[in-house]
Amino acid sequence: MPVITFANAKGGAGKTTAALILATELASRGHRITILDADPQRWISHWHEVSGRQRNIAVISEVSMASLQCHIRENRQTTDYFIIDLAGARDALVATAIGLSDHVMIPVQGCAMDARGAAHILELLKQLDEKAGIRINHSVVLTRMNSLVTTRAMSAIKALLAARGVAVLDTPIGERTAFRDIFDCGGTLYTMDAARVSNLDKACENARLFADEVLRLLPVRKRIATERGFFRTLQRAA
Repeated sequence: MPVITFANAKGGAGKTTAALILATELASRGHRITILDADPQRWISHWHEVSGRQRNIAVISEVSMASLQCHIRENRQTTDYFIIDLAGARDALVATAIGLSDHVMIPVQGCAMDARGAAHILELLKQLDEKAGIRINHSVVLTRMNSLVTTRAMSAIKALLAARGVAVLDTPIGERTAFRDIFDCGGTLYTMDAARVSNLDKACENARLFADEVLRLLPVRKRIATERGFFRTLQRAA
């Protein structure tokens, strides 16, 4: 049961949208998903309330640094993938979630502010590696990309991050009406009415490609660390 965390120290980078798209896509394939909504805005919790009971998806809204690991431990037998949506911050909860992750997704819209927020997360990952010997796989995912500028933006950002050894997903999250409407309407992309949502088929294809690429990045077996060693690591990396 891999843990996938979406993190950027700046708010509004598209973390919540990317996390929900991945969660609902994986659930549609029959995987059991537990979303840990650690964003104070609680958009995913709101989506869950609007949606009602969703097959293969559970949402936990009350998430703190103290409870995070307990939630993972208590739900591991009924979960295939944990997805954590974090606040746009760099604090103890963010550090804890990242330390417990199998892969960290860093959403970036392609603007300077998002890049700086991503840099904070990359620095935290570096500290965990250098100070504590915990190396966590991570990737940047471009979000809210307009199809007219995707190629140019992706080339520029990939070149910049490649120089720092940071991978960028080949599949960006496009600027789609369906990705916005899902938070108001509830449900999933597959329960939306194509007659009312423009380019719904393209949004579904985007979600499928994104999920496929994320799954290819996940380890075959979950990284194992003891609780005592992990929290000692956080103290050393802080």
